[in-house]
Amino acid sequence: MTVQFNIAEAKAKLSELVALAEAGEDVVLARGGKPVATLKAIAAPSKIKRRAGAFAHLGPLEDPDMWLGPDPDFQDNPIFPDEEPTP
Repeated sequence: MTVQFNIAEAKAKLSELVALAEAGEDVVLARGGKPVATLKAIAAPSKIKRRAGAFAHLGPLEDPDMWLGPDPDFQDNPIFPDEEPTP
């Protein structure tokens, strides 16, 4: 179904017109009763399909808990040089 609105009326009801376009309605904007533009929804972006095991070629992790321990780069050196290292 097609609905037509004058531009002045469309300015006041923009969110309603966007909702109509999202619902699949054809929304026509008119100036002086003459159609000048259409408002239509864009297609939703498709979700990227991920394959299970996409990183299997890298092999198993040597140490799965490597992310749980302290960072060895910052363990002996403080992040802020003015601070004393913690024992």
